[in-house]
Amino acid sequence: MSNRYDNMKYVRCGRSGLLLPQISLGLWQSFGDTYPLQNSRNMLHTAFDLGITHFDIANNYGPPPGAAEKNFGRIYREDFIQHRDELIISTKAGYPMWDGPYGDFGSRKYLVASLDQSLKRTGLDYFDIFYHHRPDPETPLEETMTALDHIVRSGKALYVGISSYNVEQTKAAAAMLKHLGTPCLIHQPVYNMFNRWVEDGLLATLEEEGIGCIPFSTLAQGILSGRYLDGIPADSRIGMGSIFLREDSLQESTLNKVRKLKEIADSRNQTLAQLAITWIRRKPQITTVLMGASKPSQIEEIVASLSHPALTPEELAKIEQILASK
Repeated sequence: MSNRYDNMKYVRCGRSGLLLPQISLGLWQSFGDTYPLQNSRNMLHTAFDLGITHFDIANNYGPPPGAAEKNFGRIYREDFIQHRDELIISTKAGYPMWDGPYGDFGSRKYLVASLDQSLKRTGLDYFDIFYHHRPDPETPLEETMTALDHIVRSGKALYVGISSYNVEQTKAAAAMLKHLGTPCLIHQPVYNMFNRWVEDGLLATLEEEGIGCIPFSTLAQGILSGRYLDGIPADSRIGMGSIFLREDSLQESTLNKVRKLKEIADSRNQTLAQLAITWIRRKPQITTVLMGASKPSQIEEIVASLSHPALTPEELAKIEQILASK
């Protein structure tokens, strides 16, 4: 589409020169081998046609681990290779990926080897962003950060980021990377209405350090989409047996909050999912919102949230009251 860039806004990532779309597409659970490849292809095309230029993967995304990178790589080669310079493609390493002592956490051995594997699975020459996926309690932070610096200097990634680091870890990592000459570009934390830990110092730290923020699990694994208000759909994450969201997550107190939030969304002529995204974007430190999807229409729905007005102080107060209720 020749007009794909007409309506999407692009936001500067921290104090870097990189602009990211307000919405980015995560390839976490719907790009593995359990979903039809054509569905994955349709989602990528829909996203790109709507101006989403950032696709986020990780080495262990699937199922099985590695499948999302493999499937993305095939679609990229067949459909997107001519658009490589219009895309921001990221991957990560930090969770278990292969047997033995070198396939997990944050050693230089693991990070460099994992990145090489990711490049082979996707067929890319480089990634735009490479993340350390989670803090490693055993490996010295200096080793992990020097590995990220090495990865950029080797030309295998243009930028580096971190994910799920707390405030103290983020400050330490940012200082080390700055000293090495490879600044931390971006932080990827979980953030949604039911998980607000980033508000307790992390967002302020990212602003102070000039680091962008790309929250994930923004719909609380689908709870904030409203899909579970009338039971568990067979094609939902719980219905399909996801290990990341279980039926016991659907407490009646949670569902009552979701129902009240939906009333606010209805009053704004929004879907609940759109309200959840509008709520996250109220924070000025948010560079882009990472969304997951299982079908193209969900991508269209979330991108449409960008045209809705910001939440009023009265609406924000009502949301706070709902979220604080028992």
